[in-house]
Amino acid sequence: MSRDWRDDRAYDHFDSLDVSGLAWECLRRNENYRADYARMRHGGGAPADWGLRFPR
Repeated sequence: MSRDWRDDRAYDHFDSLDVSGLAWECLRRNENYRADYARMRHGGGAPADWGLRFPR
């Protein structure tokens, strides 16, 4: 994450997020999720391990 977390303007878009969008913003910043995501891309782990659900 290259943005300065202290700059309020960098987070103006949070005001328009729904619950799913806010959850995604938090999840994608989680170092453990980022490591697991790399494994999931190569067939290891499962999105459900992180509580992720996708519509059918």
